[in-house]
Amino acid sequence: MSANPSFFKRICLFIWHTLNGTRKLILNLIFFGILAAIIISIGSSEDIQVEDNSALVLNLAGSIVDQKQQVDPLEAAFKQGQNANADGEILLADVLYVIDNAAQDQRISTLVLDLADLKHAGISKLQSIGDALNRFKESGKKVVAIGNYYEQNQYFLASFADTIYLNPQGGVSLDGLSMYNQYFKSALDKLKIKAHIFRVGTFKSAVEPYMRDDMSDAAREASSALLADVWQSYTQTVAGNRNIEPNSLVPDATTYLAELDKANGDSAAMAINMKWVDSLATTEDFRQTMLETVGKASSGDSFKQVSFYDYLTLVTPLPSFVEQDSVGIIVASGTILNGTQPAGQIGGESTAELLRKARFDKHVKALVLRVDSPGGSAFASEQIRQELLALKAAGKPVVVSMGSLAASGGYWISASADYIFATPTTLTGSIGIFGMITTFEDSLASIGVHTDGVSTSEWAGLSVTRTLSPQVEAIIQRHIERGYLDFISLVAKERKMTIEQVDKIAQGRVWSGKKALELGLVDELGDLDEAIAKAAKLADMTLFDTRVIEQELTPEQRFMQQMFASVSSYLPASLSQSSMLEQMLAQLTSSLKTLTSFDDPNNVYIYCDTCNMMN
Repeated sequence: MSANPSFFKRICLFIWHTLNGTRKLILNLIFFGILAAIIISIGSSEDIQVEDNSALVLNLAGSIVDQKQQVDPLEAAFKQGQNANADGEILLADVLYVIDNAAQDQRISTLVLDLADLKHAGISKLQSIGDALNRFKESGKKVVAIGNYYEQNQYFLASFADTIYLNPQGGVSLDGLSMYNQYFKSALDKLKIKAHIFRVGTFKSAVEPYMRDDMSDAAREASSALLADVWQSYTQTVAGNRNIEPNSLVPDATTYLAELDKANGDSAAMAINMKWVDSLATTEDFRQTMLETVGKASSGDSFKQVSFYDYLTLVTPLPSFVEQDSVGIIVASGTILNGTQPAGQIGGESTAELLRKARFDKHVKALVLRVDSPGGSAFASEQIRQELLALKAAGKPVVVSMGSLAASGGYWISASADYIFATPTTLTGSIGIFGMITTFEDSLASIGVHTDGVSTSEWAGLSVTRTLSPQVEAIIQRHIERGYLDFISLVAKERKMTIEQVDKIAQGRVWSGKKALELGLVDELGDLDEAIAKAAKLADMTLFDTRVIEQELTPEQRFMQQMFASVSSYLPASLSQSSMLEQMLAQLTSSLKTLTSFDDPNNVYIYCDTCNMMN
């Protein structure tokens, strides 16, 4: 036998060594590239300097949220750096802290609203920021807004400025609010898919797309009233800020055309005529104006300024290592699901664990639960509420602060609190319950697939490939009805009302926070600060800290996120940008993810689909 390897073996070894060498080369290039970027960022980083008479540029980008969703380190490299990112998230608490800090900072004389990349934020959150802008102005400082184009959310914040500048080629887009959904009963019929619907509540419209081809009269009535209520809050705030009539913000088509003709078809000139903005200015015009206002920066050609992200880094307080009596804050944001969910979502187990952590922490004397949720699993909602009851039984007051949404399951977990705050535009209520099972026996039969067999009971044979018997449907409906009775009984008990009173305002109907106060579903209109003050008062605390209780990253996770975030600014811009098609697919994926994530063990949901339809 020859001592030399066979020709085939030598070929295989050559291929393996080539692949392995290439793998090592690529890994080394990535590793040393990241290492070099870290060294460059450390070596080239300069302390953030705020010159006297500077402008704070509030360049908010992405979505404003109560709690950021958990991201993996690689995604953090692209989206979680210290720069504005239209696909990223900004904590509402950070925005409020920065504005209030700047109001007291003698180095800051002006605040510039640059909102081009601001995408999503509920009106309730925008109102909180607007209130902070008013506090900033009360300190004797000016607020100005600059934009090439103002969309509805952007313009709401811009209206709080002393002066609104608009690019001469720009415009203001105010469309109002709408609720439109797709209905596909006919499609299900054509596909021979049966949707077995179980619900209680005249206005519980989450399942209507599966049973109708259009919006029901009841849903249309409720949605119209809700939109009118929220839009009234929007227009009254903006019109009051601009000192104009509310009905001039969204003129009818005839009036709009007449105003556009008066401005010779120039949208920017029309915005001036309608008093939507104060002055037209190019980027260079604005730079010159700000140079006259705050002066030229010590380096570069721009005016003296510091961005929101740099200023936040500068003023964020160091953590206290001496624990004091505190009001704990737990954020319940997103769809309510079972089990353990990552940060930025609500899990029956994970959120309950945070509540237990607050209960057993001797320094936490009271709790504020910040709710921003359309609901979800009935089982997980009750799991969370049971922990709230245990917290109260331990002698710790619980106050709920409702954000943009606190409906269905979001209201369920709020109902047992000692006190409930909502904002005027909070979407709440939706006290109803539903279940749905889709079966495909007819659809499968049409292509020649049939299901047959034996079982020891009707329950053992339940499957999406077999029809539901009338008896099983009746049993499921009875469970849904019992769930609705439990819901309205819970609300009646906690809100000191009769079951009949609750049933009259329940039926799955969604209310604004302002209307919910009139109906007795909440105790007071106010934001997070008012809720914290109330919790401290209920706990007889005069001096106290506030502490956010949240899921903690491991030291390794924190290191990875900080490392990737530090090099994100050195990565090619193309890596962090997505195409329009990718964005559309992401939206579709998000919708499908919500549907497929429903995991209640009893297939019973207290969820407000209407709340996510508002645009």
